[in-house]
Amino acid sequence: MTTTPATTTSRRPGTAVHRQHTVVDSPYGPLTLVATDGVLSGLYMTEQRHRPPEETFGEPDPRPFTEAIRQLDAYFAGELREFDLPLCLDGTPFQRSVWAQLQLIPYGETRSYGELAETLGKPGASRAVGLANGKNPVGIIVPCHRVIGASGSLTGYGGGLDRKQRLLAFEKGGRDDGPDLSLF
Repeated sequence: MTTTPATTTSRRPGTAVHRQHTVVDSPYGPLTLVATDGVLSGLYMTEQRHRPPEETFGEPDPRPFTEAIRQLDAYFAGELREFDLPLCLDGTPFQRSVWAQLQLIPYGETRSYGELAETLGKPGASRAVGLANGKNPVGIIVPCHRVIGASGSLTGYGGGLDRKQRLLAFEKGGRDDGPDLSLF
Protein backbone atom coordinates (compact mmCIF):
# COMPACT_ATOMS: atom_id res chain seq x y z
CA MET A 1 0.00 0.00 0.00
CA THR A 2 1.39 3.38 -0.99
CA THR A 3 0.81 6.34 1.23
CA THR A 4 0.89 9.98 0.38
CA PRO A 5 3.46 12.16 2.07
CA ALA A 6 2.37 13.97 5.18
CA THR A 7 1.14 17.50 4.78
CA THR A 8 4.26 19.60 4.73
CA THR A 9 4.91 23.26 4.90
CA SER A 10 8.08 25.24 4.70
CA ARG A 11 8.61 28.64 6.12
CA ARG A 12 9.69 31.70 4.18
CA PRO A 13 13.27 32.78 4.91
CA GLY A 14 13.43 35.76 7.22
CA THR A 15 10.08 35.18 8.89
CA ALA A 16 9.94 35.06 12.67
CA VAL A 17 9.32 31.60 14.08
CA HIS A 18 8.37 30.23 17.46
CA ARG A 19 10.09 26.96 18.37
CA GLN A 20 9.42 24.53 21.18
CA HIS A 21 10.89 21.15 21.97
CA THR A 22 10.56 18.12 24.17
CA VAL A 23 12.61 14.98 24.72
CA VAL A 24 10.99 11.55 24.74
CA ASP A 25 12.38 8.10 25.42
CA SER A 26 12.46 5.48 22.70
CA PRO A 27 13.99 2.05 22.14
CA TYR A 28 16.68 3.89 20.14
CA GLY A 29 17.58 6.39 22.84
CA PRO A 30 16.21 9.82 23.66
CA LEU A 31 14.51 11.63 20.78
CA THR A 32 14.30 15.41 20.68
CA LEU A 33 11.12 16.63 19.00
CA VAL A 34 11.07 20.22 17.73
CA ALA A 35 8.04 22.23 16.62
CA THR A 36 8.10 25.37 14.51
CA ASP A 37 4.98 27.45 15.02
CA GLY A 38 3.28 24.40 16.54
CA VAL A 39 4.10 21.99 13.66
CA LEU A 40 6.63 19.16 13.97
CA SER A 41 9.84 20.28 12.26
CA GLY A 42 12.50 18.10 13.85
CA LEU A 43 13.10 14.67 15.34
CA TYR A 44 16.71 14.23 16.36
CA MET A 45 18.59 11.38 17.98
CA THR A 46 21.48 11.82 20.37
CA GLU A 47 24.83 12.10 18.62
CA GLN A 48 23.08 12.57 15.29
CA ARG A 49 25.02 13.96 12.37
CA HIS A 50 23.55 17.30 11.19
CA ARG A 51 21.80 17.79 14.55
CA PRO A 52 21.20 21.52 14.97
CA PRO A 53 22.54 23.25 18.07
CA GLU A 54 20.23 22.77 21.05
CA GLU A 55 19.82 26.50 21.52
CA THR A 56 17.84 26.55 18.24
CA PHE A 57 15.21 24.11 19.59
CA GLY A 58 13.26 26.74 21.52
CA GLU A 59 11.80 26.45 24.97
CA PRO A 60 10.87 23.10 26.50
CA ASP A 61 7.14 22.46 26.16
CA PRO A 62 5.55 19.05 25.51
CA ARG A 63 2.14 20.44 24.47
CA PRO A 64 2.68 20.65 20.69
CA PHE A 65 3.82 17.02 20.57
CA THR A 66 0.90 15.04 22.00
CA GLU A 67 -0.08 13.44 18.68
CA ALA A 68 3.51 12.88 17.53
CA ILE A 69 4.31 11.13 20.82
CA ARG A 70 1.16 9.01 20.57
CA GLN A 71 2.06 7.91 17.03
CA LEU A 72 5.71 7.26 17.91
CA ASP A 73 4.62 5.11 20.88
CA ALA A 74 2.29 3.14 18.59
CA TYR A 75 5.07 2.74 16.00
CA PHE A 76 7.56 1.44 18.58
CA ALA A 77 4.87 -0.93 19.92
CA GLY A 78 4.49 -2.38 16.40
CA GLU A 79 0.94 -1.04 16.10
CA LEU A 80 1.52 1.79 13.57
CA ARG A 81 3.12 1.54 10.16
CA GLU A 82 2.25 4.92 8.65
CA PHE A 83 2.58 8.27 10.37
CA ASP A 84 -0.08 10.88 9.76
CA LEU A 85 1.27 14.15 11.09
CA PRO A 86 1.57 17.64 9.65
CA LEU A 87 5.24 18.48 9.17
CA CYS A 88 7.22 21.66 8.61
CA LEU A 89 10.22 20.53 6.59
CA ASP A 90 12.64 23.39 6.06
CA GLY A 91 14.96 22.67 3.14
CA THR A 92 15.63 23.31 -0.51
CA PRO A 93 13.03 22.27 -3.08
CA PHE A 94 15.23 19.28 -4.03
CA GLN A 95 15.61 18.20 -0.40
CA ARG A 96 11.86 18.45 0.15
CA SER A 97 11.23 16.36 -2.99
CA VAL A 98 13.58 13.66 -1.64
CA TRP A 99 11.90 13.76 1.78
CA ALA A 100 8.48 13.42 0.10
CA GLN A 101 9.74 10.29 -1.70
CA LEU A 102 11.03 8.85 1.58
CA GLN A 103 7.51 9.00 2.96
CA LEU A 104 6.33 6.79 0.08
CA ILE A 105 8.67 3.91 0.96
CA PRO A 106 6.41 1.34 2.62
CA TYR A 107 7.06 0.10 6.13
CA GLY A 108 9.47 -2.84 6.11
CA GLU A 109 10.79 -2.08 2.63
CA THR A 110 13.91 -0.33 1.38
CA ARG A 111 14.97 1.64 -1.67
CA SER A 112 18.43 2.51 -2.93
CA TYR A 113 19.67 6.04 -3.41
CA GLY A 114 19.75 5.34 -7.15
CA GLU A 115 16.13 4.14 -7.17
CA LEU A 116 15.07 7.36 -5.45
CA ALA A 117 17.05 9.42 -7.97
CA GLU A 118 15.32 7.55 -10.83
CA THR A 119 11.91 8.16 -9.26
CA LEU A 120 12.71 11.87 -9.06
CA GLY A 121 13.62 11.88 -12.76
CA LYS A 122 17.28 12.55 -11.96
CA PRO A 123 19.02 9.21 -12.62
CA GLY A 124 22.52 10.59 -12.10
CA ALA A 125 21.70 12.24 -8.79
CA SER A 126 22.08 9.36 -6.34
CA ARG A 127 24.82 11.22 -4.46
CA ALA A 128 22.64 14.34 -4.18
CA VAL A 129 19.78 12.14 -2.97
CA GLY A 130 22.12 10.74 -0.32
CA LEU A 131 23.08 14.22 0.84
CA ALA A 132 19.43 15.29 1.05
CA ASN A 133 18.57 12.05 2.84
CA GLY A 134 21.29 12.78 5.41
CA LYS A 135 19.82 16.24 6.10
CA ASN A 136 16.33 14.90 6.79
CA PRO A 137 15.17 16.90 9.83
CA VAL A 138 12.45 14.46 10.95
CA GLY A 139 14.06 11.04 11.28
CA ILE A 140 11.95 7.89 11.73
CA ILE A 141 8.71 9.69 10.77
CA VAL A 142 10.27 10.63 7.43
CA PRO A 143 11.93 7.21 7.09
CA CYS A 144 15.42 7.95 5.79
CA HIS A 145 16.54 4.71 7.49
CA ARG A 146 14.80 2.82 4.66
CA VAL A 147 17.39 3.94 2.09
CA ILE A 148 20.31 1.60 1.41
CA GLY A 149 23.23 1.31 -1.00
CA ALA A 150 22.83 -0.03 -4.53
CA SER A 151 24.37 -3.36 -3.50
CA GLY A 152 21.88 -3.72 -0.65
CA SER A 153 24.47 -2.68 1.91
CA LEU A 154 23.78 -0.34 4.77
CA THR A 155 25.35 3.01 4.12
CA GLY A 156 25.43 6.23 6.10
CA TYR A 157 22.74 7.15 8.55
CA GLY A 158 22.73 10.33 10.59
CA GLY A 159 21.67 8.38 13.68
CA GLY A 160 24.42 5.78 13.19
CA LEU A 161 24.49 2.47 11.32
CA ASP A 162 23.60 0.54 14.47
CA ARG A 163 20.31 2.42 14.80
CA LYS A 164 19.62 2.08 11.07
CA GLN A 165 20.13 -1.69 11.23
CA ARG A 166 17.95 -1.94 14.32
CA LEU A 167 15.13 0.13 12.77
CA LEU A 168 15.19 -1.95 9.58
CA ALA A 169 15.23 -5.23 11.53
CA PHE A 170 12.36 -3.98 13.69
CA GLU A 171 10.28 -3.09 10.62
CA LYS A 172 11.03 -6.44 8.97
CA GLY A 173 9.68 -8.18 12.06
CA GLY A 174 13.10 -9.27 13.23
CA ARG A 175 14.61 -8.96 16.63
CA ASP A 176 15.95 -5.60 17.63
CA ASP A 177 18.84 -6.54 19.89
CA GLY A 178 21.78 -4.76 18.35
CA PRO A 179 23.80 -4.76 15.17
CA ASP A 180 23.76 -7.72 12.84
CA LEU A 181 24.72 -6.26 9.51
CA SER A 182 24.61 -9.71 7.90
CA LEU A 183 20.84 -9.20 7.48
CA PHE A 184 21.58 -6.76 4.69
